[in-house]
Amino acid sequence: MRPAVPPADAVQAVEEEQWVPTRAFGRAVLICGLVLLIAVLLGRADLVVLAAPLALSVAFGLGRRPSGTPGLRLSTVETLPVEGGDMGATVEVENRDRVGYDLTVLQVQHSPWLKLADGDRPHATSVARGMATAVELSGPAIRWGRQTLGPASAYAVAADGLLRSKAVVTGALGVRVYPMTDPFEADEAMPRAAGLVGQHRSRRPGQGGELAGVRQFAPGDRLRRIDWRVSLRTERLHVAATLSDRDAEVVILIDLLADAGRSEGITGAASVLDRAVRASAAIAEHYLHLGDRVSLIEYGAFARKLRPASGRRQYLTVLEWLLDVDPSPVARERAGAQLAAGISADALVVVLTPLLDARSAGMLAGLARAGRFVVAVDTLPPEVEPPKASSNFGDVAFRLWRLERENTIGQLREHGVPVVAWAGAGSLDAVLRDVARMATAPKVGARR
Repeated sequence: MRPAVPPADAVQAVEEEQWVPTRAFGRAVLICGLVLLIAVLLGRADLVVLAAPLALSVAFGLGRRPSGTPGLRLSTVETLPVEGGDMGATVEVENRDRVGYDLTVLQVQHSPWLKLADGDRPHATSVARGMATAVELSGPAIRWGRQTLGPASAYAVAADGLLRSKAVVTGALGVRVYPMTDPFEADEAMPRAAGLVGQHRSRRPGQGGELAGVRQFAPGDRLRRIDWRVSLRTERLHVAATLSDRDAEVVILIDLLADAGRSEGITGAASVLDRAVRASAAIAEHYLHLGDRVSLIEYGAFARKLRPASGRRQYLTVLEWLLDVDPSPVARERAGAQLAAGISADALVVVLTPLLDARSAGMLAGLARAGRFVVAVDTLPPEVEPPKASSNFGDVAFRLWRLERENTIGQLREHGVPVVAWAGAGSLDAVLRDVARMATAPKVGARR
């Protein structure tokens, strides 16, 4: 226990007196009344003596009647929890009355994705006058998103158990649980790096660490770039030419037209939305750590877009942006060409899609026809099963759907869109290698 603190904005207290009798008070009054009635009817004075201690104890208890109800405060210990990490909550009940509370019972409601230890059970404690008592709850947050903590409710028992206050209820708190970033590494170069500084090798000569060849010395070349072996052999000054290190823009496009699978949190099965959000966070963290610019686009009902930027601040913005991702089958018809109009021609477009909707395949093909470097990441969980069917044709229909989906993936690859299943670290290396090779290949254009 510690001294009570002044009430804050989150403290919910009822100023007017709201104490009601308990069942113990009703039983005491009933027994005293029956004993006195029997004493009067039978003329037994000894019964009055027997009832007097009970009546005096009730009167003494009511003499210590509280004038106000307890104050209640709900707060979180961890302000920015990560999916799978521990978070804590504190429920503080304080007594600002002139008498102490015999018992205080409090309970906290919370989202099922917050596994607080004993969070669903009521907690009982005693609070002396002018003091405050805090009950701490802790546990892991097993799924990303905007979760709710609260409301918390509490009631106090005073006057030797004769009076009980009405429940005091706080408001609910919003808890932001950020997605866990799956391990992801991509060692391949970007298809086309067009920025000024960065860690990717570009095709443009400049100051960098990648050797591009040896050429004759020209005005403006640095002396430390002179290749003395070639210069002595040719009797002319030659310098080592390098390729400039450039940054790139990565566009993560999340397909929200359909969702499938069960979401069981960080320790169980993952749905399409879970895999897409965690993969987006991992890809964004990887490329932002390299100094690249990352932007996000929704392909769904709301069509939200996050502007491209780089740095630690952009990573936190990406995590905040992903909390509001919501799948919806109702979406505005936007072809790949319309999406490509708002995407830089030098950007790498990573599309996270389960390929459950025909519009998704059309969007990917449109982006490829518009000349964008597109990589499709299949976010459909491998353990997805069809719903229980009442007929015997359910398994056959599911196999036919699988074959049709594989046919769609094959058609996308024929259009130049590589499709790879998300598998964590290194899952995009082979695909990025092919995309980089296609970017450096000569393009055939029509004569004018």
